[in-house]
Amino acid sequence: MIAIRYEPTIPHLLLYRRTVVECFIHCLFPFSLSAFSVVFQKAVLKAAPDEVLKQRVANIIDSITSSVYQYTTRGLFECDKLTYTAQLAFQILLMNKEINPIELDFLLRYPAQPGVISPVDFLSNQSWGGIKALSAMDEFRNLDRDIEGSAKRWKRFVESECPEKDKFPQEWKNKTALQKLCMMRAIRPDRMTYAVRDFVEEKLGNRYVAGRSLEFAISFEESGPATPMFFILSPGVDPLKDVEKHGRKLGYTFDNMNFHNVSLGQGQEVVAEQALDLAAKEGHWVILQNIHLVAKWLSTLEKKLEQHSEGGHENFRVFISAEPSGTPESHIIPQGILENSIKITNEPPTGMHANLHKALDNFNQDTLEMCARENEFKSILFALCYFHAVVAERRKFGPQGWNRSYPFNTGDLTISVNVLYNYLEANSKVPYDDLRYLFGEIMYGGHITDDWDRRLCRTYLEEFVKPEMMEGDVYLAPGFPLPGSMDYNGYHEYIDETLPAESPYLYGLHPNAEIGFLTQTSEKLFRTVLEMQPQDSSAGEGTGGTREEKVKAVLDDVMEKLHEEFNLPELMSKVEDRTPYIVVAFQECERMNFLTQEIKRSLKELNLGLKGELTMTSDMENLQNALFLDQVPESWTKRAYPSISGLGAWFVDLLNRIKELETWTSDFTLPSVVWLAGFFNPQSFLTAIMQSMARKNEWPLDKMCLQCDVTKKSREDFSSPPREGAYIHGLFMEGARWDTQTGIMAEARLKELTPSMPVIFIKAIPVDKQDTRNVYQCPVYKTRQRGPTFVWTFNLKTKENPSKWTLAGVALLLQV
Repeated sequence: MIAIRYEPTIPHLLLYRRTVVECFIHCLFPFSLSAFSVVFQKAVLKAAPDEVLKQRVANIIDSITSSVYQYTTRGLFECDKLTYTAQLAFQILLMNKEINPIELDFLLRYPAQPGVISPVDFLSNQSWGGIKALSAMDEFRNLDRDIEGSAKRWKRFVESECPEKDKFPQEWKNKTALQKLCMMRAIRPDRMTYAVRDFVEEKLGNRYVAGRSLEFAISFEESGPATPMFFILSPGVDPLKDVEKHGRKLGYTFDNMNFHNVSLGQGQEVVAEQALDLAAKEGHWVILQNIHLVAKWLSTLEKKLEQHSEGGHENFRVFISAEPSGTPESHIIPQGILENSIKITNEPPTGMHANLHKALDNFNQDTLEMCARENEFKSILFALCYFHAVVAERRKFGPQGWNRSYPFNTGDLTISVNVLYNYLEANSKVPYDDLRYLFGEIMYGGHITDDWDRRLCRTYLEEFVKPEMMEGDVYLAPGFPLPGSMDYNGYHEYIDETLPAESPYLYGLHPNAEIGFLTQTSEKLFRTVLEMQPQDSSAGEGTGGTREEKVKAVLDDVMEKLHEEFNLPELMSKVEDRTPYIVVAFQECERMNFLTQEIKRSLKELNLGLKGELTMTSDMENLQNALFLDQVPESWTKRAYPSISGLGAWFVDLLNRIKELETWTSDFTLPSVVWLAGFFNPQSFLTAIMQSMARKNEWPLDKMCLQCDVTKKSREDFSSPPREGAYIHGLFMEGARWDTQTGIMAEARLKELTPSMPVIFIKAIPVDKQDTRNVYQCPVYKTRQRGPTFVWTFNLKTKENPSKWTLAGVALLLQV
């Protein structure tokens, strides 16, 4: 027998706890050290024996790592599993000194060099900024030159469908796995979730990326009187069926009176307490469903579980279910229950195929036959099932899918079908308009709070539910026509045989929507892992300086480059006539002063704190963390404009805004071309265009609107402003592109996510003079977050049906 002393802090126990305990991932994820200790001890016992000490230790470490991984991931949501797995791999490799901390720091932060122009057409400026930053590191020297010199070879690699599976060009294929990740982050950020998964598989093995969920019976073995099983509920999934099935195998059933099921939220708290007391005494099983509905009783439940954990029967088991809270503020499940439970997530299937089958599963053959007007009923019912699947699954595309996320549910679908039945039975003609209104404005529209989302919902129904559906002329998606009359099983078979493979086309979106969605998912992954890195002062060691040194470098850089505030009294003395444009300029200077004053104040305070001349407050610590993590501090964002950029890019943008304002206020002559994104409040400038025209022509302001004419020119082609209105630049289109030659909207080019717009001429005209034929009413937003950042509506010329662009989520953006 070999005696082994194994310190859990070196390197595998506290690491995992730290990985998931952070509430900024999700408040349901904390685990207690005592729970991990049990997993740790069982893992040591499970480890394969070996006479050779070194191999025995390796076996134990492997068993602990694998056990803790399984224990943790079964309680994580699918979207968080890769975050945990990546953190696990990076920390193990760092402790084993198998990866370079500086390279990992680049991968997580992505400190792209701002303000650079890509010399190759297959890489964006943002990508080229990353390449330039990498090229400054010894291991990546001349990467930028090689890409320019062998552009064809690199273009082929970059535009590959799965570049993470291909070999890098030239000698770059010989780089380490982490170095390849760094390069991939720069050139194909949309493939990083796949690349990280491959990296973990290479370094830790296939079992750390396999998507198979653990069998309930295996999880059950780890439960006990002191260890409840906690099911985190997802819509449309009933995990408690597994409990009942396993209970029958072991002789625990409702009929045997040793299995108690209590659904909370219906005044059942006393019943639940009695069931727990009886079960703990007799060794029964208890299911407590929906405990999130009884917030005031949860502290009592926590005490009961603690009380019975020690003196309870050895066969006593508790199974709990609850829905996750939407925000940290609404989180109510006690820490004690969460930390000591075995948490299990069961999430519904994703993708159009699974969701369409699931929608149809709410009905049966009897449903299809219940209406006298069978053909119309069947067609509209199937169209509604597709509509339901689309609106639910479209959420995965983020703001380009929906401005806001809505809780569409199966009740919306089943009630809509009931309404359909009643209307068809009561009318001699199919009332398409009435049905669309009821479905889109009341049943589903009852959830919708954003006007543009309401338009999207209405457009889907206009495309899916219309008279042409009875002639077989309606396509629910490219390659997927609305089926004719079939029986219930026939519809399921039709879905299996005819529905095209999963792609954004099924939702009316361009394939770029998936690239954008994957890119944002990757950025969130790295941002979260970066935030989870150790917070102590030495955390930056090995990555080019300590934490304090990095913060001080950022602080000094900002203080050195930040301009003096605008002298408002002096500026006001320059002008006699306060035109609408000059009023806007003053407002912008005031807002800029308000922001820069806070930046300087907070940085001076932090600087004194770092020197030890002031006591560090929580606000100063938050500011320090933000500077270290390349985030815009909260006290700045409150006074600033919406932005999704990291601190480095945000500060460059801030300096550009100040420079534009300085140029404008030097003589208050309207710039020849105005950078609309440079305003805190771009609406005020667009309103000023209308006010100027209203003054000039004595038109009532409420009878005016803006006309948007896209020119064929860029900013450099203009040397003076127009006689009326203004030229604006700096806008980007998402979901489509502007064809300068034809002067109309066109299909986006693949991988060109946000092409820039030419200069746009904006002028004010009377409302009754505007031409609304062949135009798409395009929303303009400040950032890709859309929603609350809405600015205005620009009418853009199109030869396509505007519904095409509505379904594609086309918008103009002031920042990308």
